[in-house]
Amino acid sequence: MLLGSQLRRLREARGITRDEAGYVIRASEARISRMELGQTSFKTRDVEDLLTLYGITDEAQRGAFVDLARDANLAGWWHRYSDVLPNWAATYVGLEGAASLVRAYEVQFVHGLLQTEAYAHAVISRGMKGASAADIDRHVALRMERQKILLSENTPTLRIVLDEAVLHRACGGSDVMRGQLQHLIELSESSNVLLRIMPFSFGGHAGESGAFTILSFLEYDLLDVVYVEQLTSALYLDRREDVARYARAMEELQQESLRPDDSRTLLRELLHRL
Repeated sequence: MLLGSQLRRLREARGITRDEAGYVIRASEARISRMELGQTSFKTRDVEDLLTLYGITDEAQRGAFVDLARDANLAGWWHRYSDVLPNWAATYVGLEGAASLVRAYEVQFVHGLLQTEAYAHAVISRGMKGASAADIDRHVALRMERQKILLSENTPTLRIVLDEAVLHRACGGSDVMRGQLQHLIELSESSNVLLRIMPFSFGGHAGESGAFTILSFLEYDLLDVVYVEQLTSALYLDRREDVARYARAMEELQQESLRPDDSRTLLRELLHRL
């Protein structure tokens, strides 16, 4: 995405159309569009030809682009799970791992980055009825692998709003929920995790359309991406007007939900009831 965004900026600065850029690398306008959106792999030769077309002659600058193209083509760790991870979901895992800020509203389950292994196993087993134990274990392992970003040097900031319904929906039984609630309490005390609960008592709110996630990145070239998961696919929204509407909804959810301290109090109350 970063490489594609930078190539788009160079093309637009020279007033070159996608059609013209595609002609130079023997590709269609649609392929140039996919390259600029980060939706396809890059050939080093194509990147070099485009840089020449865009007037980039400095060897150091060209070398940086070529290095970025090579890095972009490296398989991420999640490719090891390609047997259980559909392409539409693999895109999200890659974006999540590169994000500096993850904002999410969840109405059905605890967010995947905050789930315990036992809770994840219960949720995945319920959603994959009839699947083999091995397949379920692979999905759980993938989810646990995702959580390693919380222990990395570049750990993202998480701003998560959970609907109170999530906490009352028993997944896996009392012991599993007890462990999950305790885990949420502990995570909510981390400096990079801002966890809020949207209480039943509030009534209607900005998240009535369902769960969504907004991913933000440090690189100034990259726009925020909104992720909305469906049963067999997902939506990735990056148009400014779409992102702005979801960002406003997230701001309202954060303002209307319980403060972090009050959210922890509610979590402790529910834990003691189990």
